[in-house]
Amino acid sequence: MTVLQKQRHSQVAHLTLEDVAQVGRELDAVRQRVVDSRGARDAAYIRRVIRFQRSLELGSRVALLAGRWRPAWVVGTLGLAVAKSLDNMEIGHNVLHGQWDWMRDPKIHSTTWDWDHASPPEQWKHAHNDTHHRYTNILGKDNDLGYGIMRVDEDQEWEPRHLAQPLWNLLNACIFEYGIAMYDIEFGEHLRQKRGFTPELKQRVGTALAKIRKQVTKDFVVHPLLAGPGWRSTLTANLTASFLRNVWSHSVIMCGHFPEGVETFETPALDDQETRGEWYLRQMLGSADISGSPLMHLMSGNLSHQIEHHLFPDLPSNRYAEIAVEVEQLFERYGLTYHSAPLPRQLASAWHKVLRLSLPNGWLAATNRHNVVSQVRDLVRGVAHGPDEAAAQSAAG
Repeated sequence: MTVLQKQRHSQVAHLTLEDVAQVGRELDAVRQRVVDSRGARDAAYIRRVIRFQRSLELGSRVALLAGRWRPAWVVGTLGLAVAKSLDNMEIGHNVLHGQWDWMRDPKIHSTTWDWDHASPPEQWKHAHNDTHHRYTNILGKDNDLGYGIMRVDEDQEWEPRHLAQPLWNLLNACIFEYGIAMYDIEFGEHLRQKRGFTPELKQRVGTALAKIRKQVTKDFVVHPLLAGPGWRSTLTANLTASFLRNVWSHSVIMCGHFPEGVETFETPALDDQETRGEWYLRQMLGSADISGSPLMHLMSGNLSHQIEHHLFPDLPSNRYAEIAVEVEQLFERYGLTYHSAPLPRQLASAWHKVLRLSLPNGWLAATNRHNVVSQVRDLVRGVAHGPDEAAAQSAAG
C-alpha cells in the first residue's frame, strides 16, 4: 500500500511505516511455521478428501442408474453436486495453487492436475495465481474485481450499462465455470485494448474450447449414453448438479471478495513501490471470511477463510482454520477490521453492493416520492442526479 493509498483508506491511516513492516514480519513468521510443520497429517488429509470425492461421485452415478425413481434421482443429483463442488474448490482450486506440491506426488501436483471444470488449468493458473493474487482488488489490474462486467467501487464512473449488472451477475452465477473460462482467455481485455483476434488469443480460445468440449461430452453425452434407458434422468441430473455447483462456487467467491467494507485500491507503479508488509495489508483489507462449521469450510474449499487464503495462497487449505485465530488477533492489535460473518449475511451484503453500485453514487439518497418519476427517467437516459441536483430539481418542480 503506497502513501497515496494510506491517505485514501482511513482504516490504515494510523499505521506507521514500522507498523506495516512489523505486520509483514509477523505474517512471514506465521507462514514459515506452517511450512516447517507440513507433513504426514496434511498429506493424509488431501488424499482422504480426494478418495471421498471420487467415491461420492461414483456412488452418485450408480444411484442415477435408477434415476427414473425420483428418490434415487434426488440422492444421485445432490451427491453429484457435492462431488463436483469438492472437486472444484477444496481439491482443484487448492492443488492448482501449488498447496500440495511439497508432497512431490506427481498425481497431486499443480503441474499435472486436471479438474472437472471448463477452464484449462494453465489458463486458470495464469489468470488466478499470477494476476489476481498479485494485484488483488487493484482497479484496472485485478480482472477478478467484477470480472469486467460489474461496477464494484464508487470511484468507478457510472454508466447506464451498469443498471443491468444485477442481472449479469445472476446469469454469471448460473454459468459460472464458463464465465471463468471466458475470463481466463482475457477475451474482454483484448476487445477493450482493440488488439483484435491475435494468434495468442486464437490459441487461448482453441485451448478453452477443447476443454469445454471435453467437459460437455463427458457430462452430457457419455454419461447419459452409459445410463441406457435412464439417459434422460442422468442428463437432467448432470445439468442440475453443474448448475448447483456453479451457484455455490459463485456465492462463496462473492462472499470472499465483494461484501460491503471490503476495500479496493488504486496504485501506480505497484511493482516498484509495494513492500511485503504493504502487500499483506492489501490482502487483509481486500478480503472477507465466512464463519461457520468445519463442513462449511470443507465445502467452500476453505475459501471461507478468504483472508487467510489471500495472505498465504500456497499453504495447505486444512491449516487455514488454525492460522485464522492468529490472523484475527493481529487485526485487533493493529486496529484493523476483520470482516467475518455467516454465509447468509455475507452473501446479502455482497448482493446489496452489486445492486447499490448498479446505480449512480447517491441516487437512492436523492430519490423521493416527489421526484421518483423524473429520477428514473433521467437514469434510463443516462443522466445521474446526486442529492444536490435532485433537491434543486424537486424544488423547481
